[in-house]
Parts: sequence; structure tokens; C-alpha cells
Amino acid sequence: MNGPKVSICIPTYNYARFLPEAIDSVLKQTFTDYEILIIDDCSHDNTKEVVSEYAKKDKRIRFKINLINIGMVNNWNLCLSEARGEYIKFVFSDDLLSSSNALQKMVPVLDSDPNISLVSSARKFIDSESKIIKILSHFKNDTVLSGEEVINRCLSEQKNLIGEPTAVMFRKKDAKRGFMPHYTHIVDLEMWFYLLEIGGFAYIHEPLCSFRIHPDQQTKKNTKFFTAVEDNFYLYDEYMNKPYIKIPSLHKKYIWYDNVYHIWKLYKTQNLSKGIAIKEIETRYGYTKFFTLYPFYKIYKPFQKLFRKIRCGRGIYKISD
Repeated sequence: MNGPKVSICIPTYNYARFLPEAIDSVLKQTFTDYEILIIDDCSHDNTKEVVSEYAKKDKRIRFKINLINIGMVNNWNLCLSEARGEYIKFVFSDDLLSSSNALQKMVPVLDSDPNISLVSSARKFIDSESKIIKILSHFKNDTVLSGEEVINRCLSEQKNLIGEPTAVMFRKKDAKRGFMPHYTHIVDLEMWFYLLEIGGFAYIHEPLCSFRIHPDQQTKKNTKFFTAVEDNFYLYDEYMNKPYIKIPSLHKKYIWYDNVYHIWKLYKTQNLSKGIAIKEIETRYGYTKFFTLYPFYKIYKPFQKLFRKIRCGRGIYKISD
């Protein structure tokens, strides 16, 4: 028997309070050829009870509970391997699809062009109460770009211009490698780069999903610690010097220095000990060299930000109500 067109993958851990909104947002989709695969990584809350009630009412919902906690990245990869659909659409348990036409708009993009390997959209940022904080779009219109161009722009701008897992859709066959377990903070962005080396990128300007910002969010925690900085070094090591990267040598050096600077910033904000900070700076750049160039970095950085803003002109819209 053929599987569904789309697998909606919901990896979850202790987010029972947000799960109903996430699941309901999928069940409201006008495109209905999908399964919902929910894999719980040994939650301590009432996730089992919440999901079981939904599964009783809709046979498209498949619910699995891990015997032991396997961690975030391994749970994402388990979702990939267990998915039966041709296309993968993650919806994290604290996020949701903000448009009932999200699948209806994304599926035809992959159907119509085998050279597109990744589809994304604008997204809403919401708080714990689902109030809109802002709407974020890194591209002004619907657009199709080469994968290599998008990778170049992400590295050059030091930004994830693609979006979080809830924002994207891709083919299961293209992602068999899985998410790389040595990443923690930008594990998703590295996967997007991997997929963009396979094919092109399609962007839908309409916000089709909502990304929730709240105190318990893993992304929010990572940015306060060395995890985020370390992941950037992994990404730069793996992608910055590939043949298709067109970033000027001087700007590459700035990007690397900027990431090293964030090690020092973590120490200054008391999120990293001075001893570890100095050791990491010495390893990554050289302690003396780093502080010799520090005044030039502080002078150059504002101009770099201005140049990036003028060159790329992304659209960020804040909603006041």
C-alpha cells in the first residue's frame, strides 16, 4: 500500500501544554493526504494522554514513545526513518501551522519541480500565549534560488535565512543521511545546507507557520552558552571553503573573528568562565592576535552591519497588537 504524500513529524519532549495547538493546526489543513507521526522522547508530563486522545479520533495519527530518552537530534532522525510519506514536514510540538493552506501551498512546489530540494516560507513569531510578536520574511517576494546561492548568503550574512524545521518541507529520499548529531544549536541549518547542495530553494512569502518563543525553548537556552558558538565553528569548517563559496577572503576572516569574539562575550556576560574563554580563544585564533585585532573589529563591525542591511534588504514586520 502506498504511503501518504506528506509525513508531518512532531518530535516532542515535555510539551503537552502546547501539543493540542500544534496537532489542531495540522488537522485543519485543506490538503489531507498526510500522516501525523508523533514521537515522544520519554516525557514526564501528560503527553501520552494528550496524544492518545487525538489518535483515537484520527487514524492518520501515529504515536510512538521511546523506551529511553535518546535526545533531540536522535529523535528528529527517528522521525525521518519512521516517516512513510514522500515529503517531510516537521511541526515542532511548541510550534504550529498558522495557515490552513500551508501544505496546499508547499506540496505543489516540490511536485512541479524535481530540481527544488527545499521549500520554506515566512513565519510568525509567537509567545507562550500564541500572541504574535513579529512576522519574519528574509525575502521580499515568492522566489526560487539556487541552493549554492542561499548557502553563500547564509554564511555571508551569518543568518539562517531559511527558517526553523517547522518552516520547511523536503523530500524524504534527499534526507536519508539524517541530521548530524555533533550539532546542537544549528543542526537544522546544517541539514538545509546539505539539502541545498542537492537542489534549489523555493521561498513562499506568505507566513505559513508560527515559531514559538518561550523560556523553556532549547534554542533560547543554546544562545546563552558555548553550544551556539561551537556549532558555528563546525559549520564554517565544513562549508566555508567549498568551491562554490564566493565570499571574499577578508569577509571570511571577519566572520571567523566575529564568532571567536562571541566566546569573549560569553565570558563578559558570565556565561563562560574566563579560563575556558581564554583557552578557546587561544585554540581558535590565538590570544595575542585576537586582542591585537579587537579595536579594528569594533570599528569595522558597524559598517559591516550597515553594508549587509543595504545589500540584502530583508523584510521584518512587527505587529503591535
